[in-house]
Amino acid sequence: MSAFVDYIATLPLWELIAVFTALLYVVLAARVNIWCWPAALISTLIYTAIFYDVYLWMDGLLQVYYFVMAIYGWFMWQKQPPGESLGSSIIRWRLSTHLIAIAALSVLSLALGWLMDTYTPTDFPYIDSATTVFAVFATYLVARKVLENWLYWVVIDLVSIYIYIEKSLQPTAVLFAIYVVIAVYGYINWRAKYHQAQLPAHASLTTE
Repeated sequence: MSAFVDYIATLPLWELIAVFTALLYVVLAARVNIWCWPAALISTLIYTAIFYDVYLWMDGLLQVYYFVMAIYGWFMWQKQPPGESLGSSIIRWRLSTHLIAIAALSVLSLALGWLMDTYTPTDFPYIDSATTVFAVFATYLVARKVLENWLYWVVIDLVSIYIYIEKSLQPTAVLFAIYVVIAVYGYINWRAKYHQAQLPAHASLTTE
C-alpha cells in the first residue's frame, strides 16, 4: 500500500484530476444524482488526451462519445416531472431485448477489432473494441435510466482492469476496480428505487 501511495504522489496532476472526477461521476450516477454529468464532462476531456498518448485510440474515441452523452444525460435527467424524484423514472428492459443487443454489439466489436488490428497500431484491438462498443451502449442506458446498465458496467470494468494494468496505468486500473464495486452498489440502489416506484401503482390496483 505504501508503494502505491508513493506512486500516486508522483502522478501527473491531470491524471489525478481525471481519476477523481471519473470516480465522482460513477458515485453520483449510482446515487441517481444529476451532478454526475458535469463531473463526466471534466473527466472525459482529460482522458481523451491520455488515451491518445498511450495508443488506446478506441478508448480515446469513447471519451469523446462520453462527453456528448454527458450533455445528453444532463438534458434527459432534467426532464423529470415536477414533484418526482430522479429515481422514480428508472425503467427495465426485457431479457430478450438485452440478448439481441448483446449479439449485435458482439458482431460490431469483432468487425471494429479487425479494422483496428489491420489498419492501426493500437494495442489489444479486439478487447479494446469490445469494451468500447459495449460502453457506448451502457452509457446510453445510463442516460435513459435503464436499470440493467450496471450489469454491463460490471463486465466492462473487469475487462478494462486487465487492459490498464498491461498499459501501466495503475491508478486507472485501481479506479476501475472501484468502479466494479460501485456498479454493484448502483444496481442494488437503482433496483430498490425501481421497485419502490412500482409500489404506488400496485397499491392503486389492489384498492380498485
